[in-house]
Amino acid sequence: MNVNDQIVYAHQNISSLPELSGGFNAIGFSQGGQFLRAYVQRFNDPPVNNLISVGGQHQGVFGFPNCPGDNETLCEITRKLLNLGAYEPFVQDHLVQAEYWQDPLNEAEYVNKSVFLADINNEHTVKNETYKENLMSLNLFVMVMFTEDTEVQPKESEWFEFYTPGQDKLITPLNETSIYTEDWIGLQEMTAQNQLVYLSCVGNHLQFTEDWFIDNIITPYLTANGTSS
Repeated sequence: MNVNDQIVYAHQNISSLPELSGGFNAIGFSQGGQFLRAYVQRFNDPPVNNLISVGGQHQGVFGFPNCPGDNETLCEITRKLLNLGAYEPFVQDHLVQAEYWQDPLNEAEYVNKSVFLADINNEHTVKNETYKENLMSLNLFVMVMFTEDTEVQPKESEWFEFYTPGQDKLITPLNETSIYTEDWIGLQEMTAQNQLVYLSCVGNHLQFTEDWFIDNIITPYLTANGTSS
């Protein structure tokens, strides 16, 4: 199912719940992180207070899950094979993972043919100002990156960083990317307002202990006594 349709469906269900009408905290695991961000940017009605992304791929992925590394021949072959079909209309409309596949070796094709990620990252020539306004309405946007992640390539996507265009080895820091310097969705202004929180968790994708989750997520951001909850 096209992820854009899934987000519309989620909005319909969330907006039907009277207990959420005054606002709520939202937490997304893995791809749920960027999907909830799309909810905020496109709808945010009812509004999200704190948005927590645990291992979300906000700049997408360019790699095969659980590959042993970028320099391994098999990983590169698999990546190229997937990339050959990732932007075909049928694949974009039916394969969720393809909808946040970003090819740094062909940025123009990605921007032109991505039906989801390029849109919510405001990468088209005409910018959607509502996306920026809605994201900036959050109290806090918390992003968790897993330091040993082998499923998300590159793992830095979990902090909105990605491969430098034209290659797939070096990572461009967030504050040097166009999405930040040109402030397409408000990340630069949110930084100035201390609305962005970057957390790291030692381990592979979504591998965390109950104690870590309570101490680092629930207590500070998801309880009545938590920060800006």
